[in-house]
Amino acid sequence: MGHLDHATFGWLTPALSYAMACIGAALGLRCTVRALDATGRSRRNWLLTAASAIGTGIWTMHFVAMLGFGVTGTDIRYDVPLTILSLLIAMAVVGVGVFAVGHGRDRVRSLLIGGLTTGVGVASMHYMGMAALRLHGRVTYDPMLVALSVVIAVVAATAALWAALNIHAPAAVAVASLVMGAAVSSMHYTGMFAVRVEVAPSTAALPGATAMQFIFPLAVGLGSYLFITSAFVALSPTARERAAYASAERLTEPDDRAVDVAPPGYRPEPAAAHTRRAAASYAYPAGPVDGGRDHT
Repeated sequence: MGHLDHATFGWLTPALSYAMACIGAALGLRCTVRALDATGRSRRNWLLTAASAIGTGIWTMHFVAMLGFGVTGTDIRYDVPLTILSLLIAMAVVGVGVFAVGHGRDRVRSLLIGGLTTGVGVASMHYMGMAALRLHGRVTYDPMLVALSVVIAVVAATAALWAALNIHAPAAVAVASLVMGAAVSSMHYTGMFAVRVEVAPSTAALPGATAMQFIFPLAVGLGSYLFITSAFVALSPTARERAAYASAERLTEPDDRAVDVAPPGYRPEPAAAHTRRAAASYAYPAGPVDGGRDHT
């Protein structure tokens, strides 16, 4: 039995992977909130962005954490096609769950379907990524811990989608993303604790790429995508902000439909004559109507 080390770089990889999970969750929640306030093509685009953000965040979290995974007595390689497939699975199944919530009329049913689909998809992504592992030995799993990791994934996904439906304040979304990041990290490490490796020492070369050759550049690229997309979402106005801007513009625009119509035969009086008349009226106020005679 080989000794498994889940943090060969200390707390760096667990902390960084947790940060990636939180960023992906926060971005996905904000995009889902924007989608629920939009319609048509705009809603579809926001939901696609949410799915890619959550899926990318979860995948990046998984493989950043895997950078710190090591087994005594054997090197580790990763099958490149299976690793990329795990990323596509993550985005696809999260997309199914997000679209179920974004377009479903019955919110409770949509939430349950979306949470179940997304949770099972996240677990599938995790174990697909583990299937991409290449080492000298045989990998087995503790069935109870595997089942527990799937349950955690489903609960975490359902909680995240519920937050997207019910939480709109930025501070509340931030708290929800921290909880979601913790749940995804818990699911990952529960699944990793289920791993058992029986090492078979060998001098044969392992197929695939090392973590630094393949996973690290890809994880950095996807992490950059999350940061850039986060900046875009933060700077783009919400539906309420756009409505407020449009209302303010309508109030400040002059009304071109207003027309000053004068009565027939009206001739404007010169400004000088109007001024003289006003001055005379002020200096010599008009007397009584009957000529000013005293009837007393």
